[in-house]
Amino acid sequence: MKRHAGMLLSSIRIDKGSDRRISVQLYMALRELMLTGGLAPGDRLPATRTLASEIGVSRTTVIDAVDRLISEGLLISRVGAGTYVSEALHAQRPLAPAHKEPDATTLAPRLSHAATHAAADFAVRKRLPHQSKAFTTALPALDAFPMAQWARLSARHWRGGRDEVTGYGEACGHPRLRAAIARQINASRGIKCEPEQVFIVNGAQQGFNLISSLLVNPGETVWFENPGAIGARNAFIATGAMLAPIPIDQEGLCVAEGLARAPHFRLAFVTPSHQQPLGHTMSLARRLALLKAAKDADAMIVEDDYDGEFYYGDQPPPTLKSIDTQERVIYVGTFSKSLFPALRLGFVLAPSGLVEAFNRIYRTWLSGAPTASQAMVADFMDEGLFATHIRTMRQLYRKRHDMLMSATERLKGRIDLQPTSSGFHAVGLLAPELDEEKIVAAALAEGIVTAPLGRYGLTKLRQKGLVLGYGSCGQDEIEKGVEVLEKIVSNPRLICSDKALWEEQ
Repeated sequence: MKRHAGMLLSSIRIDKGSDRRISVQLYMALRELMLTGGLAPGDRLPATRTLASEIGVSRTTVIDAVDRLISEGLLISRVGAGTYVSEALHAQRPLAPAHKEPDATTLAPRLSHAATHAAADFAVRKRLPHQSKAFTTALPALDAFPMAQWARLSARHWRGGRDEVTGYGEACGHPRLRAAIARQINASRGIKCEPEQVFIVNGAQQGFNLISSLLVNPGETVWFENPGAIGARNAFIATGAMLAPIPIDQEGLCVAEGLARAPHFRLAFVTPSHQQPLGHTMSLARRLALLKAAKDADAMIVEDDYDGEFYYGDQPPPTLKSIDTQERVIYVGTFSKSLFPALRLGFVLAPSGLVEAFNRIYRTWLSGAPTASQAMVADFMDEGLFATHIRTMRQLYRKRHDMLMSATERLKGRIDLQPTSSGFHAVGLLAPELDEEKIVAAALAEGIVTAPLGRYGLTKLRQKGLVLGYGSCGQDEIEKGVEVLEKIVSNPRLICSDKALWEEQ
């Protein structure tokens, strides 16, 4: 990228009371910047007149310092083009010092309880790759996103008025986007609400953190699905919540088990439309039981509907929010799955009784999401492009789901893929003797990304399995990924648990 005016060199300080000549001070300061990385080979210096003005010296002084650096080969002057740092600087720059461990006398700042205990409390594991390949989880079909239409909306937005385009915008969210979301979730998810109840966040993760900060005091209990969503789990832990792991069965969260373990809970977190990660849909009986339990405990419920738009079964289940008559459900949605993750946009639908509290938080310390992204998503929804995209993706994900189900037939008995009716991931349950961590490591060595089911557990899970994402991979990648898994699980000495190998011998 061309820098027309050259680098900003505001860090240079000239001591006019020093015995050392000013031109020498400037020469040494520029040389130090080049040798320590502040100026890289190819960087352009400001014009001598500009630099003299910025650091408060005469132009003659600047010319003297620059000429000396040119004579040493550290700078190159190009007639009509300016003065640049020489590529030869690579040879003169000293090697970066090796990383030094802090010694015993180094004073480390005192950390918060959450940060101090992060390794023990948070779900800290090596971050999974997020490339469009088999079987990356949580990644939509980026290749199918209508980029040309998005580019058109982007260009139109940036031609708008300067105040709207470059200003701070509304903290609670772009008014048109809030209205568009309210219409969309009414029509597609059966949730009746006003735009004023919709609050835009920088991704669902910020929404969970905000909700926990608003409603949960440190040490209070939150019912949490086990296994469950890692990002939400860490958001609640970060604010000091005590998570009570509640098991999941085919009907969803086991409410009776939750009441037995922690009857006095403050909040419950659930993914009823497509349980993360098992994929179950919460039954109506369990939904009603959860709403009653929340009423009896004077608790609230967070409904994470992270991929509910992509239901491709016979009949989509109602959202928990749509049958909530007590105003106890806080509904959270995201555009990371429905559009693309880089947007970092989500929303929180607050019950009427919490609207003023959310408004107060946004007015006082929450700055809001980027206006440009919000405006473009609003246009995308208002022009009907969002609805068209969702319909297209439903068909695509159903097709890829069926491809994966068909391809994994030959793995039955070792990896049993569980069918799902929503989203773009499925769980393959493993035979008891197989070791999920070893399979994950062996698959990654072959370029295939899988996630161990144990990764999602608050406590150790009885069932072992793999979470396989199919949203971002086509038929060829699915076939190749299944072939790799078949080769791996056919080698018991590679992926069986140590106990299984001992019993085999």
